[in-house]
Amino acid sequence: MSSQLHITLIQPDIVWEDKAANMARYEKMLSGITGPRHVVVLPEMFSTGFSMAPEQLAEPMDGATVQWMAGMAAQHRCILTGSLIIADNGQYYNRMLWVQPDGTIGYYDKRHLFAYAGEDKHYAAGDTRLIAQVNGWRVNLMVCYDLRFPVWARNTGDDYDVAIYVANWPEPRSLAWRTLLQARAIENQCYVVGVNRVGKDAKGNNYLGESSAFDPLGQLLWQHSDTEAVHTVTLEQQTLFDIRTRLPFLADADRFMLL
Repeated sequence: MSSQLHITLIQPDIVWEDKAANMARYEKMLSGITGPRHVVVLPEMFSTGFSMAPEQLAEPMDGATVQWMAGMAAQHRCILTGSLIIADNGQYYNRMLWVQPDGTIGYYDKRHLFAYAGEDKHYAAGDTRLIAQVNGWRVNLMVCYDLRFPVWARNTGDDYDVAIYVANWPEPRSLAWRTLLQARAIENQCYVVGVNRVGKDAKGNNYLGESSAFDPLGQLLWQHSDTEAVHTVTLEQQTLFDIRTRLPFLADADRFMLL
């Protein structure tokens, strides 16, 4: 594992169901990043907003938005991640991609679909976690509503070092967003990065952002509310090692398997 991992959080105001406008906005944000960055994180459904119209908006894995992600990852020499609407084998998925500069793509399909908004009626649920790798760091990819279900994120045996949650998490439940991100960091003794959006969508939902990063003790490293932001946090391998060595709580956890 390299001694540091640099993760850039991009917190945008997403233009509703306008892929071209959103891609143009992200290109400007990406071009303004200075300094080292290993991973750049976009929010959930970054190209459209949290839409229940996959029939009109879904793309295949070789579609324009995935190709754009590959181009941006190569141009900026970083891993680019975030979720978008994907059509695959006759199903629609809220799929989080992990796009590397060499064009290699991993993905995680959102496990917990937000029935309160009807997501379960339009999308298929995933059933497999993805622990991605970057410079020896292990990164658990999660999407929005997954945050409410700690068993799915459980670090059962030193499985991962960082959890990344991408979201469209609205203002009325912002307390849960902040609290649960911190809780996932504490209980899994890992860094947690949460990337949300700001602004208002076409359904009238308001978003505060509050994109955040927490260390393995749950200490807040960075948080930003209300406005668009681009910020890089530096995660320290030594901090992770020291906490897990001094406080070996994961060794005492209940044993179970994720099915």
